[in-house]
Amino acid sequence: MVIPDTILDCWEATRFGCLEIQRDLDAYAWGTLNISGIATGGQNASEPRLDAWRGWWQGGGPSDRFGLWKAIRNCNIFLENVKDLTKVRDLSLDERSRWIAEVTFLKAYYHYYLLRMYGPIPLVDQNIDISATEEEVRVKRKPFDECVEYISGLLDQATPDLPLVIADRTTELGRITKPIAAAIKAKLWLLAASPLFNGNSDYANYTDHDGLQLFPATYDANKWSKAAEYAKTAIDIAEQAGHKLHVFTGTSFQLSDTTLLQLKIRTAMTERWSTEHIWANPNSRAGFDMQARAMPKLSGSESSGQARMQFAAPLKIVEMFYSSNGVPINEDNQINFSNKYATRLAVSSDRFYIKPGYETARLNFDREPRFYAFIGFDGGVWYKYDSPSGSDENSWVVESKYTQISGATDALGFLNETGYFVKKLVDWNATHTNSNQGINYRDYPWPEIRLPDLYLMYAEALNESQGPVADVLAYLDKIRERAGLLGVAESWSRFSNKPGKYTTKEGMREIIQQERGIELSFEGQRFWDLRRWKKAGEVLNQAITGWSVYQDKTADYYRVRTIYTQNFVAPRDYLWPIRTDDIRVNPNLVQNPGW
Repeated sequence: MVIPDTILDCWEATRFGCLEIQRDLDAYAWGTLNISGIATGGQNASEPRLDAWRGWWQGGGPSDRFGLWKAIRNCNIFLENVKDLTKVRDLSLDERSRWIAEVTFLKAYYHYYLLRMYGPIPLVDQNIDISATEEEVRVKRKPFDECVEYISGLLDQATPDLPLVIADRTTELGRITKPIAAAIKAKLWLLAASPLFNGNSDYANYTDHDGLQLFPATYDANKWSKAAEYAKTAIDIAEQAGHKLHVFTGTSFQLSDTTLLQLKIRTAMTERWSTEHIWANPNSRAGFDMQARAMPKLSGSESSGQARMQFAAPLKIVEMFYSSNGVPINEDNQINFSNKYATRLAVSSDRFYIKPGYETARLNFDREPRFYAFIGFDGGVWYKYDSPSGSDENSWVVESKYTQISGATDALGFLNETGYFVKKLVDWNATHTNSNQGINYRDYPWPEIRLPDLYLMYAEALNESQGPVADVLAYLDKIRERAGLLGVAESWSRFSNKPGKYTTKEGMREIIQQERGIELSFEGQRFWDLRRWKKAGEVLNQAITGWSVYQDKTADYYRVRTIYTQNFVAPRDYLWPIRTDDIRVNPNLVQNPGW
C-alpha cells in the first residue's frame, strides 16, 4: 500500500492522543482505505472520511464512534465533578490537582485537533444542560483567533499543576507533563501564524449566518513572533526536564562508524522513552502490525505475514532527502544527479549502505545518512540485531525485484508498490525466530512529539519574524549535526549552486521546510505541514510514482511508473467537511468553503 507522501499521515489521523489504542488489522485497513480515498479525491460531505467531528470512519467503520466532541464532553463531566471537593473524596489534594490539569490539557488538545482539521469550531467550555432549549443546543462556530486564545488559555491553566518530569517511571510514563503542554501550545501558535490561517484571502468573505467573520481577514506578523516565543519556551522547559537529542548507547558488536551513525539516527525514533521524546504515547504503540507492514522479507524462508513490506515511500519523498553533502540533490555542485534514474554497480566502499557488486539506481548512491537510516531499497543494506554475519559486514540486504526475496510475487498479496521501504519505523532489535519463520518485534510508544520538532518550529517561526538570524541556524544545525551533516551555512556555501540561499528569509524558509520534511518523515507531520503552509494544492496534485516493481530484470525494474494520481482541490480540501447531516441537525453551523 502506498500512503500519500507520508505513510504515518494515515496512522496519525486515526489516533487521538491519549484516547486511542492501536487498531487491529481489519480496523487499520479501514483507516488506510479512508486516507487513500482522500488522496485520490474521494472525500465528501455526506460521509466524510476520518471524521473527527462525528467520529465515523476513523479506522473501524461507521459504527466506530470516537468523535472528539464526545471526548470533550467527557472532559467537562470529569472536571465538573472532580473540581467539586465534596465529590470523589478519596483523592488527595495533589492528586486531584494533577488529574484536573491532565484533563484540562486533553480538553485543550481535542479542541486543537478539531481546529487543525476544520478551522473555526464551536468552543465547549461547559456541557450544555440536558434541559437546554433547542436554540441553546444549536451551537455556532467561533472565529479562528478566538479559538486559538481559548485553547491557549486552557493550556496555561493546565501547566502549573502538571509535573515537569514523571517521577514514577514504572507506572506513569506517558502521562502529561509541562513539556508536553508547552509543546502543544507552540504547535497551536505555529498553526495560527501559518499562511492557511493568517490572512488567507481564500477565506476573506467567509462568515457565519449572522455575518460574523470566522477567519482573520488580514495578515498579522506578530503571530510569528508569538509562535517563536512559545516554541523557545517549550524548548527551555523540555531541556529543563532533561530532554535532549538522542544518543545511541552503543552495542557489544564491532560496528563501523557508518553503521553506528545510522543506529544513532534510527533509534532516535524507536528507542523506548528516548530522551528526545517529549510526548511518547504508550496507548498508541508501534507494535507488530506497524513494524511488520514496514519490514521487507530478508530471508527466503521467512513468513510473509511477519514481513508484509506494504509501507512504501513515493519517489518524491525519496528525492527529498539531501545528497551526502547535505544539500538538495538538484542543487549539489559537486555530485551530479542528472542521471538519477540510471543504474550503477555498488563497490566495496559502499558496503555499509549497498551490497557490493549489486546494480541499483544511481538515486540510491551519495545520499545523506538519514536516507540510509530511514529508507530501505533494492540492494540496500538493512542492518539489525541478528545480522547473519554478526557484524555490519555482509549483513541483511533488501532484494526487491519481482522474483527476489522482497519482490512483489507474494501469494498473499503483500508487496511494496514503489520499491522503497520505510526502515525508520522498524526497531533495529527485530530478530528472526529460531525457526526463521517469524520475526520478533520490540514495540515502542509512539512519539507524538520529538525535540527536533520543537527545534524546527522555533527555527521556522523565528525566520518568519526576524529572518535568518543566528538562532535559526543554530537550531537547524543541532539536528543536522546529529544526522552527520555540516551546518547549513557551510553546506550551502561549499556545495550548493545557490550558495546564498540561506541568507534570505525566502531561501531559509525553503531550507527549513525541506529539513522538516526529512527529519520528521513518516511521522504524520507532513500531512498537516503542507496544509498550513498552503502548499498542498501544489504538492498533493503530483502523481505517486515508484519503480516498476512487477519486473524482474534490472533494466525493466528501474523504470518510473505512476501508481496513482492524487487529487487535491484547493482551497476546498484544506479543511475537512462537516457532515451534511450534522449541519441539517444544527442549521447554525456553516459548512466549510467548497463543500
